[in-house]
Amino acid sequence: MTTTKALVVFSGGQDSTTCLIDALNTYDEVHAITFDYGQRHSNEIEVALEIGKELNVKSHKVLDVTAINELAISSLTRDNIPVSNELNDNDLPNTFVPGRNIVFLTYACIHAYQLGIKDIITGVCETDFSGYPDCRDNFIRALNLACNLGMDNNVNIKTPLMWLNKAETWGLADKHNMLEYVQNKTLTCYNGILGKGCGECPACLLRQNGLDEYFASK
Repeated sequence: MTTTKALVVFSGGQDSTTCLIDALNTYDEVHAITFDYGQRHSNEIEVALEIGKELNVKSHKVLDVTAINELAISSLTRDNIPVSNELNDNDLPNTFVPGRNIVFLTYACIHAYQLGIKDIITGVCETDFSGYPDCRDNFIRALNLACNLGMDNNVNIKTPLMWLNKAETWGLADKHNMLEYVQNKTLTCYNGILGKGCGECPACLLRQNGLDEYFASK
């Protein structure tokens, strides 16, 4: 009998943790990859490792890609740039890290190639679009094609949250009886506060609004 395997691009935040939980309920074997890109809050990596351990992933690779920090100027890569709810002059949030998902997913494809894994799962979402161009479906499809052409491979980058809003994402965690786990154990906050977060940054507001909407719909 063939063992089904998946690799989850995993940050320890709400979306990627929900994807990890869903994958663990779908595949026989789930691996995780977490990226150290010199992010504002290195405790993201510690949270991701702890969750991976608690949920018993098959393997968990932490990859140093801090070179991107030298090029990608963002409030998530520079301590002296405060996280803002305002858009930059280019109409993108100041939390956008240029090229981040290009790098992450390309390395994920390479790691999956070495592990013999065909399904790569990432928690990007276009429905609750936060203004990040590298979270769009057309970008994922284009990069998936490029990686397959470049490695003569046939990996499939899956995006289970792509067309879900935040309330529906909470619902997916609840479906697996893990809503409270995601609520308390994940780190989504741009100010590095675990669980409910700071309650003020764009990530916390989106997360809490989605949770309120989900509870209201039950």
